[in-house]
Amino acid sequence: MSLNSALRASISADLDQTIADYKHFHRTPELSMQETNTAAEIASRLQALGLKTHTFGRTGVVAVIENGDGPVIGYRADIDGLPISEDTGLDYASTADGTLPDGETTKVMHGCGHDTHITVGLYLAKHLVAHRDLWSGTVVMLFQPGEETGQGARAMLDDGLWDEIVRPEVIFGQHVWPGAAGHLYVSSGTAMAMSDCLRVTVKGKQAHGSQPENAIDPIVLGAYMITRLQSVVSREISGRDMSVVTVGTFHGGLKENIIPDSAEFKLNIRTFTEEVRAVVLDRVRRIIEAEALASGAPEPEIEEMYRFPRCYNDPEETESFLTHVGAELGTEQVHLSEPATGSEDVGAFGDDIGVPYVYWFFGGYSPEKFADGQTPPGNHSPFFAPDDVETTLETGIRAALSAVLSKVGKDRA
Repeated sequence: MSLNSALRASISADLDQTIADYKHFHRTPELSMQETNTAAEIASRLQALGLKTHTFGRTGVVAVIENGDGPVIGYRADIDGLPISEDTGLDYASTADGTLPDGETTKVMHGCGHDTHITVGLYLAKHLVAHRDLWSGTVVMLFQPGEETGQGARAMLDDGLWDEIVRPEVIFGQHVWPGAAGHLYVSSGTAMAMSDCLRVTVKGKQAHGSQPENAIDPIVLGAYMITRLQSVVSREISGRDMSVVTVGTFHGGLKENIIPDSAEFKLNIRTFTEEVRAVVLDRVRRIIEAEALASGAPEPEIEEMYRFPRCYNDPEETESFLTHVGAELGTEQVHLSEPATGSEDVGAFGDDIGVPYVYWFFGGYSPEKFADGQTPPGNHSPFFAPDDVETTLETGIRAALSAVLSKVGKDRA
């Protein structure tokens, strides 16, 4: 829906401070499920608005904005950073350090734009509180940790989120990506892929590098497994179905003349449906186990590291979203798009209680970044950062307000 002129004026008046807050969060990222300082600051800012905050999943922050009778709407923003060394050259670039679960120290960056999401979420809450005269109902603000590892939504839910917090009728959320600033992109139905992440320990038999006949080489065996896994998508899945199988790490051995007794690789699987997911996981396990058997090796260990649930935009709610946000931003700025092969755990919030949700993307780059067919840096890149920060943040706030007010606004259709 088109926003009230007073609300638009408030957004504009706050933009300088909004940008300053965004830069602050960009400088100070924290790793997944370790967002202690980030969560504390979010809670402090929400409390400064007169809101009571609740903690779920260790570092998840929830605030309920109550404003009389009306629908209950949820809005989710994720808050964690990534183990990336930033290389943007910005004067507000992150130099933060973090510690990975295995104890390794790493640089940390908001390389997926969650600093943008935090900022938009906080200003959504601020404008809703400041303009209570424009709406009636309840808005549940969800600031979620651990999206990058698929842990955060589940941690909040397992901590009793919907047992203690009023349940929404629909949930909204959004994500910045390397699209044009000022533009929105949304899918109807399947919006993002499910993801399964596996760790495979390949077992062999150690021997001197000069005596391979006394060994079962887990590096060679692992190489066969990885090569054969590439046939899952091309030969095990119908061309009508989407699947991606990626091996992202492979580690084995400590010295060039020692055949080790084990090696390890990690793989990531993306699918759009539960049926295809089941087939791919079955074929992956079959290939790994069969290659070990063919090599006379012990049975390998296949461990599930984490998984992302489906992200399915309710078609009816998506149509309503397109209408109302298109009225605010302009229909030429709002695009119906194909599903993304990336993954998100936002869907768990709605799926767990059977309520619909809509999750969309908004662009972060100026037209110059697309000149002559260029492609700007994408999410999870050390170079990722919106270059048109003002338009990006303003668009995110306007889109969030339009979506929420389309349900609770007093002048909603």
